[in-house]
Amino acid sequence: MQNKIDWKKVDSLLPVIIQNAQTCEVLMLGYMNQETLAKTLAEKKVTFFSRTKQRLWTKGETSGHFLNVVDMSLDCDNDTLLILANPIGPTCHTGAESCFHQFETQSEGDWTWFSKLERTLAERKNADPESSYTAKLYAKGTKKIAQKVGEEGVETALAAMAKDPDELVSEAADLVYHLTVLLHNENLAWLDVIEKLKERHQGVGLHPEGSNK
Repeated sequence: MQNKIDWKKVDSLLPVIIQNAQTCEVLMLGYMNQETLAKTLAEKKVTFFSRTKQRLWTKGETSGHFLNVVDMSLDCDNDTLLILANPIGPTCHTGAESCFHQFETQSEGDWTWFSKLERTLAERKNADPESSYTAKLYAKGTKKIAQKVGEEGVETALAAMAKDPDELVSEAADLVYHLTVLLHNENLAWLDVIEKLKERHQGVGLHPEGSNK
């Protein structure tokens, strides 16, 4: 990768976009020189070159909010780097998850929003049962949560059979919510489901249940 970069074109400072590997949210923009890129590749923690302090700067070196590298890719012109990372804590110095959080409409990508919802539901796993419906559901245990998933699955199917699009969307939302809670209750997440789908997708014409039926 380092040999492909057009360092002259970028005047020895490569623009680097950091994206959350799980939510796809853009977290920040920084710059790397050859030394900081080598350090990032070696340590798997994002290190920038600070243009204001004129020194190497590992994100999180004082706050502990590191950016752990998952993958990286150069753009087609070999003059901009995209890094997928798992952030430890908020990325922005303001305490926000992303440095790009001041949209006038407060909009965000749908999957970014869903990932944040999933994290919120996970955080309520050990909360006071009286604090929310989700916490109360967790407190009732696997049997009750699984029962709710079954009920919502049937209601989703019935809404489809009734050809009621609004009801189908509503019931599907209930099903996804309760299924998310069930996954977290069993110490799993949608990421585990996605990994299984990826695994199955590697086979052409693979049946959803995992065999070439």
